[in-house]
Amino acid sequence: MTGSQALALSKRVRQVIDAAIKRYPEGRQRSAVFDALRAVQHENQGYLTVELMDAVADYLKLEPIKVYEVATFYSMFETKPVGRHSISVCTNISCMLRGADDIVTHIEKKLGVKTGESTPDGRCYLKREEECLAACAGGPMMMVDHKYYENLTPEKIDRILEGLK
Repeated sequence: MTGSQALALSKRVRQVIDAAIKRYPEGRQRSAVFDALRAVQHENQGYLTVELMDAVADYLKLEPIKVYEVATFYSMFETKPVGRHSISVCTNISCMLRGADDIVTHIEKKLGVKTGESTPDGRCYLKREEECLAACAGGPMMMVDHKYYENLTPEKIDRILEGLK
């Protein structure tokens, strides 16, 4: 690992990566990319930089493009600065049929932002459309900082958003 890349990954992140690598057969360290990116993003105020992705690639002995592919394909990874609280609203068919579009509109109005934007104070980030958050029976639903909220109403949403510091 190069000097600057060694500094880019904290001791805790390297421990997370090493633990992930041990779960897979030898030579399959690429399987630890998800865990590595999640740990790095968590420590970097919720987003990934090219430098950090390069450091992950270097640590896992992968071509950087293999890390970029994962970081840009999956919606749980951000490659630009975002608000402190990440809000995802499921808009797949089950949630859509139960009012997800109205939920998105309500949140946009409440926060004063559109999907894909962060509030001016940096408090909240309303992610672009989520295909599915795997809670179809509880729709409409959203995830805030990896916590699920189901059977949403405008009143429930207002309480949730007001509770975010």
